[in-house]
Amino acid sequence: MRSRPPSPENTAEKATAHGINAPFLRTVARRDTGDATRFPFSVPVIRTLETLAFSTPVTFFVGENGSGKSTLLEGIATAARLPAVGSSDMDADVTLAAQRELGQALRLTWTRKTSRGFFLRAEDFFGFAKRLSAMRSEFLEHIAQLEVEYADRSAFARALAMGPAHASLADMERRYGLDLDANSHGQSFLRLFQSRFVPNGLYLLDEPEAPLSPQSQLALMAMMQDMLAEGAQFVIATHSPILLAYPGATIYSFDRAPAAVVPYDELDHVVLTREFLNAPERYLRALRQS
Repeated sequence: MRSRPPSPENTAEKATAHGINAPFLRTVARRDTGDATRFPFSVPVIRTLETLAFSTPVTFFVGENGSGKSTLLEGIATAARLPAVGSSDMDADVTLAAQRELGQALRLTWTRKTSRGFFLRAEDFFGFAKRLSAMRSEFLEHIAQLEVEYADRSAFARALAMGPAHASLADMERRYGLDLDANSHGQSFLRLFQSRFVPNGLYLLDEPEAPLSPQSQLALMAMMQDMLAEGAQFVIATHSPILLAYPGATIYSFDRAPAAVVPYDELDHVVLTREFLNAPERYLRALRQS
């Protein structure tokens, strides 16, 4: 028998009664469409998907590689038509063709619709940082060319010609720092994340721990706390036992089909990590013997 998700109406009412922002996205359900013999509909968790309820402002998807957690998150992002932080828009990203098909098969219900927020895959962040670095170099080169071209002109003429480039460069540096690509990946990721936040947004994050040290993961959790106070909602696919410990979050395990809510202490990721840290020599001994 499939577990029945919590009623979104009841959870929204309870959240409002306790002064907590009710999640924007209430449920995701799959329409009876899609070829179950091919990806992504062949993935067990997606093939058996009926309804997932988002009853808390933070929801995690956790599971082994290939379990479908990132695929479903990408499908939700396309269905919600959120902007993507990456090297290309979601509608033009050739790597998301199957996920766009999945998005068309999903039915999203809302407490209140929001167009604020974004979708971010950690793998796309690196390309985005390099694109910003290239844009910054282009602005600087253009300014240098204008300085040569307007060397014999009045100060007013130079300021008028160079004003737009200086303004664009200043806005980029204000939002992202002097050079995202020159910082550590973790520092750049947190700077980017903070710069793109707006209140009352829905944020879909795919494995955000990838560029982050444990300390930086704690910093991300602190940012999330601040953003939740301003009306945010997070749905995060992750392997990180640190992020998964966020207080009050709902955790769906994709290591079973259909996906089901699992307590933090019972997650395979958490149990294995705890056992390894308590007795690493036992696991290392097994490696040497293999």
